Amino acid sequence: MKRIGIIGGGFSGSLTAIQLIHKSAACEIILINERETFNKGFAYNPYSDKQLLNVITGKMSAFADQPDHFLDWVMQKSAFKDRDRTLISNSFLSRKLYGDYLVDVWNKNFPLAAEKGIKITIIDQFVVDLDIAPTTVTMVLDNGEAIEVDQCVIATGNQVPRNPNIQNTAFYPNKNYFQNPWILAAVKDVDSNLPVMIVGNGLTMVDTVLGLKENGFNGEIFSISPKGFNILPHRHNGLKYDKLVEELTENMSLREIYQLVSKHIKTVREYGVSAEPVIDSLRPHTQRLWKGLSEAEKALFMSRLRHLWGVARHRIPLHTHDKIQQLRIDGKLHIQSGRIVDFIEKQNRIEVHYFDKKEGLTKSILVSRIINCTGPETDLRNVEKSFLKNCLLKGDIVQDALKLGINTNTDTYQVKKADGSYHSNVFTLGGNLKGELWESTAVNELRIQTERLAEQLKVVV
Repeated sequence: MKRIGIIGGGFSGSLTAIQLIHKSAACEIILINERETFNKGFAYNPYSDKQLLNVITGKMSAFADQPDHFLDWVMQKSAFKDRDRTLISNSFLSRKLYGDYLVDVWNKNFPLAAEKGIKITIIDQFVVDLDIAPTTVTMVLDNGEAIEVDQCVIATGNQVPRNPNIQNTAFYPNKNYFQNPWILAAVKDVDSNLPVMIVGNGLTMVDTVLGLKENGFNGEIFSISPKGFNILPHRHNGLKYDKLVEELTENMSLREIYQLVSKHIKTVREYGVSAEPVIDSLRPHTQRLWKGLSEAEKALFMSRLRHLWGVARHRIPLHTHDKIQQLRIDGKLHIQSGRIVDFIEKQNRIEVHYFDKKEGLTKSILVSRIINCTGPETDLRNVEKSFLKNCLLKGDIVQDALKLGINTNTDTYQVKKADGSYHSNVFTLGGNLKGELWESTAVNELRIQTERLAEQLKVVV
């Protein structure tokens, strides 16, 4: 019986398995993932009920060919049965609820798997290395076990953030420093008598602030990043703008794209509308546009335009934005533009030295905890412990020039080797394709990728 190994049981891994159940004949699917985050990943296994999806309900179906699948599931819940369907479709529901949806989708596919003779094996371990042969892949686990499969899918999701570049690098084992902001321990049992320092001012910072408040922290929160706080709320739900797309052409340069977007943003602002509908209209075309850019243009985008794109693209629900602003008004949240200089241990406390960009001064503050919210590391050379780093060093995988992801054939999802050829039995998807596609982390892309990959892997009688 053919054996397919899937490393990672979050959205990409579990949906690939579900698509295989639907498309394949008898085989064995082996998923390797921590039990705590299985089916959901960190994104949909939040430590706060206040953490909301950043996409409306009507666009969050796990299946591209069933666009109302999540909405229909929600409307069957007792808490929503008497609600207006259109209202719920355009609302931002909790990530926890979405995680429950994914678990339910998974559980409902077990009978079909059994009926088709598909064996499902879930292993609660970490993969520490891969041994890739022409016809097999051996997944080496952290308990020393080695599991041989015919094909292997790397569905690892995000890496933890990179540690800030400080002078005192010996600080990082400190128990009050959390490199991984997505775990419950990062926001629990925090001393409210001293501030908390959050490094980073993006979406993860927002989630972390809400998590701290929900878990009883009543002290002050300081957040610092080079750009400061520029997160926008969703302000024009349902407003579609089509004029920009009408002017898109093949093989546009970065300059031409930028000029076109700027022109249409200026147009909508004449009518009191902000840039979001213009950016959203570009969204279905970003992968094609990114693939058409030269390496020099991609590098220019990353250095000059990445932040602006992130602000326009990654927005939060309006009421979440209001909560953050109210915390700022109340003096509970201080958001600053600058950079971290050093962390110094001071008798179970931490002295943070940072450069305040606005005042042009290096300052210090004593805090009880530091939480790293700078965003996932993408350069595998900087990851401390990862089988992907081992594979990179062995030449079994190669990264793009900007170190955003893993070089892959985006038609077949086969992973590229250092010698330029492609593995016939190793595949990847999701965030690992960021270098190839730029936009490759939202449900809209992932559900399509999981379906296409399952079509590649399926066993045919």
